[in-house]
Amino acid sequence: MAFQPEPVQEPASMLAPEKQAMKARKMWVDSLLRIMKSKTSFIGLLIIALLLITALFAPLIASHDPAAQSIVDRYQPPSGKHILGTDELGRDIFSRIVYGTRISIQIGLIAVGISLIIGVLLGGIAGYFGRWIDQVIMRIIDIMMAFPSILLAIALVAVLGPSLRNAMIAVGIVGIPQFARIVRGAVLSVKETEYIEAARAIGAKDGRILGQHVLPNCLAPIIVQATLSIGTAILDAAGLSFLGLGAQPPSPEWGAMLSDGRAALQTAPWVITFPGIAIFLVVLGFNLFGDGLRDALDPRLKQ
Repeated sequence: MAFQPEPVQEPASMLAPEKQAMKARKMWVDSLLRIMKSKTSFIGLLIIALLLITALFAPLIASHDPAAQSIVDRYQPPSGKHILGTDELGRDIFSRIVYGTRISIQIGLIAVGISLIIGVLLGGIAGYFGRWIDQVIMRIIDIMMAFPSILLAIALVAVLGPSLRNAMIAVGIVGIPQFARIVRGAVLSVKETEYIEAARAIGAKDGRILGQHVLPNCLAPIIVQATLSIGTAILDAAGLSFLGLGAQPPSPEWGAMLSDGRAALQTAPWVITFPGIAIFLVVLGFNLFGDGLRDALDPRLKQ
């Protein structure tokens, strides 16, 4: 009887894509239920939802034109006419905070998008190919992490020029090392699994393995880091605007509002109090939701 070798068993992701898709959907549904059951993550989700609603319906929510000036009404305390008072130019603070939510969302999404795309690409290549490629990429990442993030962002904006766009680019570049390290660690643990070895055995190319099998199995830590980084990006951009390196007047950016109102801290404290509270709540919301998302996607906590 002639010897017949056993057929090579293809990875489960190739043999039964429908089962893999059902398993993935079940994981995300279970994770969503875990998030909804967590009080802290649910509070964070509510804050984020409120932020999005405010940004979408800013013209309907705002009571005044955020750029309208009235010298007669300058430094008015909170009242029926101006819910949160006015600033040094008589502009309604509530309306400026409402319109500032749009800028904050823009900052968070664009800055984190830059960090995410470049960081995932560098971390994936370094973790999968290893050797000298890994050494070169990670030494560059180490150099970037040697600088305090805010100082590196200030240096980048100083080179590019002060503007909101350049501030978002700088904050995005500063966030690359976190994504690169997380993705590299995840890729190192995934690339040695059996289904990756099976994919190599049937002749799949490295690009296909990395894009279709390795990185999709690293999504959980990437999503968690992206959620947490949005709050950090908003906070860093507010810091740059406070220093005059980010959003420029008359943009209703919260950090710029803090910078404009610091001269009246003792006489009109509401000018900086309410923008500061807005920054605090947004960063808190993303941090709470990110922590809950991390717990929900952690397989060790499913029981």
